[in-house]
Amino acid sequence: MSEPVITPELIASHGIKPDEWERLLGILGRQPSFTELGIFSAMWNEHCSYKSSKIHLKKLPTTGPQVICGPGENAGVVDIGDGPDGTRLAVIFKMESHNHPSYIEPHQGAATGVGGILRDVFTMGARPIAAMNALSFGLPSHPKTAHLVKGVVEGVGSYGNAFGVPTVGGEVRFHRSYNGNCLVNAFAAGLADADKIFYSAASGVGMPVVYLGAKTGRDGVGGATMASAEFDDTIEEKRPTVQVGDPFTEKRLLEACLELMASGAVISIQDMGAAGLTCSAVEMGDKGGLGIRLQLDDVPQRETGMNAYEMMLSESQERMLMVLKPELEAVARAIFVKWDLDFAIVGETIPEDRFLILHGNEVKADIPLSKLSSSAPEYNRPWVPTPAAAPLGDVPKIGAIAGLRALIGSPSYAHKAWVYEQYDAQVGADTVVAPGAGAGVVRVHGTGKALAFTSDVTPRYVKANPVQGGRQAVAEAYRNLIAVGAKPLATTDNLNFGNPEKPEIMGQFVGALQGIGEACIALDMPIVSGNVSLYNETDGSGILPTPTIGAVGILASLDELIAGRPVTGDLAVVLGETRGHLGQSALLAEAFGIEAGDAPPVDLVAERKAGEFVLANRKAFRACADLSDGGLALAAFEMAEVAGLGLALDAGDTPTLFGEDQARYLVAVAPTGLTALIAAAKAAGVALTVAGQFGGDQVRFGADGAALADLSALYRSAFATTVGL
Repeated sequence: MSEPVITPELIASHGIKPDEWERLLGILGRQPSFTELGIFSAMWNEHCSYKSSKIHLKKLPTTGPQVICGPGENAGVVDIGDGPDGTRLAVIFKMESHNHPSYIEPHQGAATGVGGILRDVFTMGARPIAAMNALSFGLPSHPKTAHLVKGVVEGVGSYGNAFGVPTVGGEVRFHRSYNGNCLVNAFAAGLADADKIFYSAASGVGMPVVYLGAKTGRDGVGGATMASAEFDDTIEEKRPTVQVGDPFTEKRLLEACLELMASGAVISIQDMGAAGLTCSAVEMGDKGGLGIRLQLDDVPQRETGMNAYEMMLSESQERMLMVLKPELEAVARAIFVKWDLDFAIVGETIPEDRFLILHGNEVKADIPLSKLSSSAPEYNRPWVPTPAAAPLGDVPKIGAIAGLRALIGSPSYAHKAWVYEQYDAQVGADTVVAPGAGAGVVRVHGTGKALAFTSDVTPRYVKANPVQGGRQAVAEAYRNLIAVGAKPLATTDNLNFGNPEKPEIMGQFVGALQGIGEACIALDMPIVSGNVSLYNETDGSGILPTPTIGAVGILASLDELIAGRPVTGDLAVVLGETRGHLGQSALLAEAFGIEAGDAPPVDLVAERKAGEFVLANRKAFRACADLSDGGLALAAFEMAEVAGLGLALDAGDTPTLFGEDQARYLVAVAPTGLTALIAAAKAAGVALTVAGQFGGDQVRFGADGAALADLSALYRSAFATTVGL
């Protein structure tokens, strides 16, 4: 079959800009072949090269005494101390997006997002122990929203449940900016011995390059390039770029890879994710300073007549690429035969700086390998700071209980059982705190330790004030870990933004990274892995900037866990200072459709002081929650409702109840413990306010009240009812 003629239209369809085309020609010294064009397109697109973001990502804090491996590998690696036999243990984790595929084909897009992030973790030698997801959808009234919600949640659940990893946390939000571009961010974490981490850099000349796992098909061809472009009215034509996942094959691949790693046969290993065979081979060669020769005739294929372009760009799932110790080939092959998975030597490492692709006795590509990865284009795109938000002005009046109803009756703040009950949170039998009760907590099997997981961001804040919004995303993740008694360890980020070629969008990105970096330093939570997802726009309309922060914390013992519920007579106590900040608040957004004013300021010194106070005094209270969206009113209602108790708060005014001041926690305290807690707070310089009391069957805010049963019924039914599920 003859290859297409390289035309300006074909070049543009591969996402290669005119200046990049000239750069490509300079590297090759000739016109590229069709396969070479595809390879450059895959490796130089936004999704793989980070060409618009790399210059700014370098500013993030990525190191610390707890960090074993920061960004640049498949996932981040953080030391968590001794294991059951005295060996050092590490938690390995990352978050990645699968936004565009999930909008086109929600079930498979979300499912393969889960599969991909799990491979990122176990390709480094870790057994996955926890998963989360952060989901952003359009308005409930939008004609596609119910379809997307149903498909994405089914996809996440079906893959994670079948693979056998507990889904322990996440978030779901709705906003009109996601009408044409939902966000599906998937997180996974695993455990490994700290001295048995596997990396992707190839080493040694003439070493076999081995293909592992499932066969290659045509699904997902061009997926990474598609993920680096805006959507328009040709969206349905992109459906073939969505991959198809098989969690049962991935489970076998996990077990085979861990057995293979234990055999000592692995020199380096890399999962085949975005851009498939191309990206995995190039990254292994580039990190090791070697070239790679591939013979595509030897690639296991599940379809006939595949050409070199299709094989190099296929994003078929459940595949790995490995550089093998040749003397252990028979051992390695036997492991994959046992697990009924493909094992094929498809090439070798070479000393020259070449990416040499052979197929059918023809050279299909011959490219300087280093120019594809570390020498990819890098842009310092023009950006403008986000203008300061106008003052909020007068806030419409609303009754206290009416304001609460507006929040708990909206799908963004209603009870999310409809979502998380479709996920298996208990597989593995180590889940201590399941979804719906703050940060998820999972035991470190065989030890007394546990790990806590959360993901957080408030996109309204980021749009109004990217620096403060970036700070707040990290601070809220910090508070959610603290609230279950965990010491925050480190973070991963999933930076979802619109078109970086628009200076105002790039300004949001730069500002958010500044805030994230400041908070990570102040709260000792370095970024150890992450993902950038740009061009989240449809017909020129972008999403709210959504830099999701995934965070991990540690409990040295389950005795440190804060997971109780208030009992009748407990006092509702606020730790931290309340000023009544209503700008960009959930109340205004949900009750009045108003998104105005500035984001709440984030005092990072106050955040750390309040967090350390909670950990130091955890025995003094029965339950704890951070105050964020919805302020005191929503947090107090949620704490009371899960305990089946009524609640009476002294305040009835909107700023005190619904203000979203940061660095605050709500704790449930027995009356007999109040005096000692007040003294401790005074000594630590932390503000403390007794806000009310738990008990009865009514929810009362000042003089306004309603039956708990009535409010609970609304809270627990609103998600499915409002979204039309």
